[in-house]
Amino acid sequence: MKAFYFSGTIASALALLVMPCAPAQETMQHSPGATPLSSLIEEAAKNPQILAASHAYKAASQTPKSAAALPDTQFMMQHLSVGSPRPFAGYTNSDFAYIGIGISQDIPYPGKRKLRAEVAGREAESLQAQVTSIRRDVVERIKSAYFRLSYVQQSIHVLEHHDEVLAAMQQIAESRYRVGRGNQQEVLKAQLQHTKILQEITMGRRDEGQLEAQLKQLLDRPQDSPDIIAEPLTQRVLPYSQSQLLQLAQEQNPQIHAQQAMLRQTQSQVALAQKEFRPDFSLQYMYQNTDRKFRDYYMLTLGITLPNRGRRQAEVAEAGEKQERAKQELHSAVQRQMAEMQQAFVLAQSSAEQLKIYKDGLIPQAAATFTAGLAAYQANRQEFQPLLSSFLDALDLDLQYQRELSEHESALARIESLTGVTLP
Repeated sequence: MKAFYFSGTIASALALLVMPCAPAQETMQHSPGATPLSSLIEEAAKNPQILAASHAYKAASQTPKSAAALPDTQFMMQHLSVGSPRPFAGYTNSDFAYIGIGISQDIPYPGKRKLRAEVAGREAESLQAQVTSIRRDVVERIKSAYFRLSYVQQSIHVLEHHDEVLAAMQQIAESRYRVGRGNQQEVLKAQLQHTKILQEITMGRRDEGQLEAQLKQLLDRPQDSPDIIAEPLTQRVLPYSQSQLLQLAQEQNPQIHAQQAMLRQTQSQVALAQKEFRPDFSLQYMYQNTDRKFRDYYMLTLGITLPNRGRRQAEVAEAGEKQERAKQELHSAVQRQMAEMQQAFVLAQSSAEQLKIYKDGLIPQAAATFTAGLAAYQANRQEFQPLLSSFLDALDLDLQYQRELSEHESALARIESLTGVTLP
């Protein structure tokens, strides 16, 4: 009976160590409340950072209209008294006393309003690119937190299943000790390892709570809302080459687009500063009534505002320096984004190779080693310590696989953020 019980326990224990994906599949089947990542990405539209950036862009998109408009028209009313400061003094007996109304309009030199609208429009373009950049950044942070949450939850699942395996090993050690084939130290080692696994599970629960809090903050959810359960991760394939990704990053990266818009804005500012050497005009028309027995007056005034050349030259120099600064910032942004793209690509490639090594080599080898050691220990051909060591190797490799899978998906999320592509 005991031998039969051991065989059933060993069989169920070994089934848990075959592949790291087995626990993930089991979790998917027994976790109907798991939240898919796609739904969280859709929910990210409520993120306050995204909404704030969107409103800033909408506000800036109205600026070109006001920049291109003419200055406000002024309405004027005049009254001239003759012989006394009293109102209407001399109005009926002097042709100099009058009541007048008129309008005045400032008119910028032709082309200035268009350039001012261009400057404002370039700033709106930059803010629009920043909205895209912030949205991608928030989505990347959601993905990264989601992948880490999935890793933590799967790690807890792996620890719990391996703890069941350890419990079976402890039962075998206790039975051997009762019949005089083992010693108490083996049982104590199994109990010690069980306590360590419980400690790891507790630490995992702590990390799980922190990651859920981070996700709820990004999703603008109340912190006392229901817990988030992540779906088990599956390895995605990167269908783009290194050169393709670098090209996509240069063409579609929002931070680069924002810097390009800033450069175009400074170019328009230089053109506007040069145009400011041209004079502006003002036009004023006045009608003056001097009572019906005297003739009315009509006055048209043209004013010309002559620019201060010293001040305008300083403005041109300032605009030129800002343009050079924007060029260097654009170059720096391109170099930085290309470097981040290269780093993410290298990490994704090396991580994919590591996952293959885990699945095709290390984990099956560790499972086979544990299988042989457990059979040898049950047949009294091996000590407990080598068996425990092979058990810990299998446990550690399963956890490393889950961590590597999370890092691989996080690297792909970074690539998606830098290039704007959506990987299948």
